[in-house]
Amino acid sequence: MHSNDPRNLENKSHDETRQLLTVTEAARSTIIGIRDQEEDADTLGLRIEVTGSAGLDYSYDLCLATIADIAEDDYIDHLDGLTVIIPAESIQKLQGATLDLSNLQTGGLVIRNPNRPNLPGEMEQLNLTGDISSKVKQILEQRINPMLASHGGFAQLVEIRDNSSVVITMGGGCQGCSLSQLTLSEGIKQLILEAIPEVTNVIDATDHTAGTSPYYS
Repeated sequence: MHSNDPRNLENKSHDETRQLLTVTEAARSTIIGIRDQEEDADTLGLRIEVTGSAGLDYSYDLCLATIADIAEDDYIDHLDGLTVIIPAESIQKLQGATLDLSNLQTGGLVIRNPNRPNLPGEMEQLNLTGDISSKVKQILEQRINPMLASHGGFAQLVEIRDNSSVVITMGGGCQGCSLSQLTLSEGIKQLILEAIPEVTNVIDATDHTAGTSPYYS
């Protein structure tokens, strides 16, 4: 069962707020397992933010955040040992969404959201030019790194393999945070594949066991 912080219920009925975001048991267990590896696990919650759009879908930022630092108008939900935090500006965009595992083997997270961004599409506004390497760098600079910068992180291109595989690594606040691997596999990968049709694979070369500055620091 879950309950909502009363600060967030002023303009909504109890039933409406209960249905804001569903977290499946598989996803909840995975996130708790990641969180519990941190020294201050009991102070952390999962923060889910809509950061923009990737093609016809929203793009998201998932990170561990200190519960005590949430804003007054943020949505907060307690789900059997997991606190979920949604910034105020993302609440309507996540109404009715489900957080689940995309693959039970790899444990990647996916958000299945019935809501869609209001386009004209952001990808056209990127005006990508040049070869694959140039296009990837433009996406990183204009879409991905501004999102990751809010957590002190960044993503960078390592190399292009066989003219179709993009190798990316993450650093700063993204390195050393277990959720950064999920951000790459479910967010950055999708954005690059949709924006650059000639790319068939995005490879994560980040050493996720290294680094001392997690997302929420």
